[in-house]
Amino acid sequence: MAERPNRNNAARLDQPRETRRALLPRPSVNQETFGVWSERFARFMGTPRFLIYMTLFVIAWIGWNAFGPVDLRWDPYAFIFLTLMLSLQASYAAPLILLAQNRQADRDRVALEQDRARDERNLADTEFLTREVAALRLAMRDTATRDFVRSELRSLLEELDERSLESRRREGDDNRGGATGSSRDTSAT
Repeated sequence: MAERPNRNNAARLDQPRETRRALLPRPSVNQETFGVWSERFARFMGTPRFLIYMTLFVIAWIGWNAFGPVDLRWDPYAFIFLTLMLSLQASYAAPLILLAQNRQADRDRVALEQDRARDERNLADTEFLTREVAALRLAMRDTATRDFVRSELRSLLEELDERSLESRRREGDDNRGGATGSSRDTSAT
């Protein structure tokens, strides 16, 4: 008996869903390119140049539609089309500015994490070097200094000089005593 496909099988959570084709294809947008473009646009909108261009555009629009030839005016006095265009521009500008701010916040977060990691490494290096310097200072207390070595060498040299003088004296005494003893021996014979 072959199992018939059941509608209940399609709703099972342990089975992957089949992909369905969309009626309209989704546009493929490179996120990075779009993000870079939105940042450039947001930066341009925050410049005095943009404000001057926008002011000149609105003045020209209102001037033409208020004082131009009546049959060539496309937006009469209430300037509803101008209001619609400015609203449309604002409705697109706000999300683009937010996208640019989000990208900047992501970059700032990454830079902050890198700074924090670098600071932690620097702190660890500083603590290590501090411990090493402290260990060297402790070791230097146990280590002989140049002055200490010189004084020890002087005392050893003095001691050697004294010993050599004593040994010369003994040899001198031995030689004198041996010379008199040998002369006594020869006179006795």
